[in-house]
Amino acid sequence: MKAEMIAVGTELLLGQIVNTNARDISRKLAELGIDVYFQTVVGDNKERLRQAIEIARSRADLLLFTGGLGPTQDDLTKDVLGEYLNRKLVVHEPSMAVIEEMFASRGIAMVESNRRQALMLDDSHPLENTVGLAVGNALEADGTKYVLLPGPPREMKAMLEGAASEWLTAMLGESRPLYSRLLKFAGIGESSLEERLIDLIERQSDPTLAPYAKEGEVAIRISTKASDPVAADGKLDEAVGEIRRRLGDHLYAEEDVPIEEVIVRLLRASRRRLASAESCSGGLFAELVTSVPGSSGEFVGGVVTYTNEMKHKLLGIPMEQLEGEGAPGAVSETTAAMMAERVMDIAGADYGISLTGVAGPAPSEGKPVGLVYFAIAERGKDTIVHTTHLSGDRSSIRLRAVKAVLYRLWQSLKESSDNADGERSGS
Repeated sequence: MKAEMIAVGTELLLGQIVNTNARDISRKLAELGIDVYFQTVVGDNKERLRQAIEIARSRADLLLFTGGLGPTQDDLTKDVLGEYLNRKLVVHEPSMAVIEEMFASRGIAMVESNRRQALMLDDSHPLENTVGLAVGNALEADGTKYVLLPGPPREMKAMLEGAASEWLTAMLGESRPLYSRLLKFAGIGESSLEERLIDLIERQSDPTLAPYAKEGEVAIRISTKASDPVAADGKLDEAVGEIRRRLGDHLYAEEDVPIEEVIVRLLRASRRRLASAESCSGGLFAELVTSVPGSSGEFVGGVVTYTNEMKHKLLGIPMEQLEGEGAPGAVSETTAAMMAERVMDIAGADYGISLTGVAGPAPSEGKPVGLVYFAIAERGKDTIVHTTHLSGDRSSIRLRAVKAVLYRLWQSLKESSDNADGERSGS
């Protein structure tokens, strides 16, 4: 079955609200084994909505609408679809009773327009709205299936997961749902990742591979259709294993979690704690780590030593190292290493990380925008300093610098974890 979503609402076209319904519907239809080929957004206009229906009907078996079921005159979905299919609108009495009871219980007079929310297409299946007032509709006409859902995300999701899914499942009969795995990578760009997997991508059929990227990380979704989870796992495991063999040094998770959450898990498992000292990143590293629930047990804290004065006062970095002719300067390997070591010692942590660099918009200390040094100090081991040259605007440089630190920290923690596991198995 091929599906098309039609989101109705001028506010969507104007960018006043984000269409989160499309994401939730796509996920649910994938679970049911229904392929979504198109998504359409149309304003509150009768003629354009009718055109959208005509186009969608020519290329899809299932048309799924969101929005336009409310009480106002610009809520047109049921009216337009009714005219298109030559079906009258009739009152769904159970929904009308709920609406009347709601107004009565609040002591508010119900205006005539509120009755529109109880209307449904004649000879259609009502979809109960458990958190709102507008009844949904589901029907089949001339081989095409139609599902009408409310626009408010909370109402839409409840109806989709409940009455709409039940109707679609009954209509589908035996289906082959879509199963997928999400692999998350760090420390590698999308083009480099694709180059190492190009043969798998070019010959893909089942399962399919879909890489995509965002700032500082890459993901691959591996998908297959199967009759049951066991059959799906057999195909997915083989693909994941081959990708892990090629890119295991960058594959930090086989689920949809950020790398900072994986780092917190590794710290927790090894009973180690982390502290940070940041300059050019302005506390962004600490912000990401503390966004992980429960991270207070693993992240001791951090300092933002943005100026040389604060690097000296809070971390004890000598001023002669930070300033003056011939000094390494604040943006240097020497300062990065000392920042990481000092914050680790001050906090009594097992790891200390630091970032110092030039995020822009102008060069600093005669050093170019995008130059960043970051260090990872581990108690009992030599401190490692990394140098990176980043492009982009100020926000992009800060985020990519922090992502680079997170990747190297993950590598270090993973190596320690693997070594500990090896020692335990050896004993």
